[in-house]
Amino acid sequence: MKPLITAVITFAMTVCLAALPANADKNILVGISKIVAHPALDALEQGVREGIQETFPQARFDLQNANGELATAASIAQKFKSQNVDIAVGIATPTAQALVGIIRTKPVIFCAVTDPVSAGLVASTTKGEKNVTGTSDMTPVREQIALLNRIKPLKTLGHIYCSSEANAVALAAIARQVAADMGIGFVETTVTNSAEVMQAVQTIASRVDGIYLSNDNTIFSALSAVTRVAMKYKIPVMSADPSSAETNDVLAAWGFDYYKMGKVTGRIAARVLKGEDPVTIPTVFMTDPSDVDLLLNMDVAEKLGLTFPADVVVKANTIIEHGKIIKK
Repeated sequence: MKPLITAVITFAMTVCLAALPANADKNILVGISKIVAHPALDALEQGVREGIQETFPQARFDLQNANGELATAASIAQKFKSQNVDIAVGIATPTAQALVGIIRTKPVIFCAVTDPVSAGLVASTTKGEKNVTGTSDMTPVREQIALLNRIKPLKTLGHIYCSSEANAVALAAIARQVAADMGIGFVETTVTNSAEVMQAVQTIASRVDGIYLSNDNTIFSALSAVTRVAMKYKIPVMSADPSSAETNDVLAAWGFDYYKMGKVTGRIAARVLKGEDPVTIPTVFMTDPSDVDLLLNMDVAEKLGLTFPADVVVKANTIIEHGKIIKK
């Protein structure tokens, strides 16, 4: 009798333990904070949610938008801390910094942070920190500027960036050096919020013959202001964000598939929720060719009197022509 009772008890315990993850799934609360709303960050947010839901389909999400305000990002972090979220995800550098600075006892996953070391999130990209790891969207600045220069030989390149975004500051330094290496003049101007973007572009428009935009959430949230001025002055714009370029007059955009990056970030969060130590997870860089998109706008090229090299057209993932978006 005893062996039978023991077997029954063991079976019952096994069933209960097997059911725990599903029950716990309902109680998981994930806080997601993004610095501002624009197509790339919205795609990241969607990807994060879906990446987590692959493992925890009933997880609950608190989705927050800092609207470009650092003080709001800090308030969101405090909210997540008081809610005792199981894990927090910071989309873009400022929100990730706010979360890491305030939430100490729960994991924080950074998403699409260009330089997590300079941002103070991790000491090295080869491993995580206690409760901190994530993904980087370090963009191929040299290749982007070289492509623009190939489509239209540049004498002077314009660059607008947000001085309060650590990622944008780091990329501006790279762009400045690339321009110097290529013998191209470099005219830069900074903003502190999206309301200043149009005036910033107007101050440099008459002095440049091309504009380069790196990963900069403040600038991308006001991209229409950049392109309106650029088209008025017949200046081509090269962007690092193909998502927002689909609805604006950007000549070419070369950057990451942010939905895919979000999904990878969500899967990292799921691994941590399952018990994996963030310290053992290095920063993930999206290095596969399928993770990068190249968008060419034939309509803008025609308005500017420019032609894309045939080999570049072949490599494009997205082409805009006659007002239609064509995905290859």
